[in-house]
Amino acid sequence: MAPDVGVLDVVLWGVLPYLMAVILVGGLVWRYRYDQFGWTTRSSQLYESRLLRIASPLFHFGILAVLAGHLFGLVIPMSWTEAVGMSQEFYHFNALFVGGVAGIGTLGGIILLVIRRRTTGPVFMATTRNDKMMYIVLVAAIIFGLWTTLASVFLGGHGHNYRESVSPWFRSLYILQPDISSMAAAPFSFHLHTLVGMVLFVIWPFTRLVHAFTAPLHYIFRPYIVYRSRDRQLGSRPARRGWSPVGSADRERDRR
Repeated sequence: MAPDVGVLDVVLWGVLPYLMAVILVGGLVWRYRYDQFGWTTRSSQLYESRLLRIASPLFHFGILAVLAGHLFGLVIPMSWTEAVGMSQEFYHFNALFVGGVAGIGTLGGIILLVIRRRTTGPVFMATTRNDKMMYIVLVAAIIFGLWTTLASVFLGGHGHNYRESVSPWFRSLYILQPDISSMAAAPFSFHLHTLVGMVLFVIWPFTRLVHAFTAPLHYIFRPYIVYRSRDRQLGSRPARRGWSPVGSADRERDRR
């Protein structure tokens, strides 16, 4: 154990990530096997659609941009971007601008979704305790992510370069050799954002967020849907309007 790494650091950055991964994968498998009918967002568009048309795209497109930014910053080493001519200053500017816009859009979308769920009676009645906990953790993760992204703008300077601390730790988890000292050297705001993010992934399989792991691939391979025409020239008998008669005289006439 490195001299600057304590027992708490080992638990948080060396044990907790793998425990989170086990719960995430195990929860997804359990949910798929025993609760496939519950593997849904439980759409509430029927109850209210005006606000949903604004909030849902804002949140979903924003969260996709946030996810792309996280993957780019955590997975791709700094040496790779510098090798293709991307300076740290250019990367930092884009991370602040794109990450800030995406984060603010995502936060605005989730706030509108929460307001809609709280002010629309039928939608609120369909909200479970898991949903409420999910919204709290998700909003906290977004806020702390914005804090780490925008703090350097308001506090001055270039801020902490997480690509020299958080990113090496993140990549080291996949080779089962967690670089605990790198993560321990990151500021508290990054620690808090990471911990809240792990909590979000722990509860993910047990909330409506599980639908994010569903890809509708069966729509590509399913057969065409055949619609029957109502044209009068089709069939051996002319189409009738309304209910068909059921009397004996009518049945006799139909036989002729």
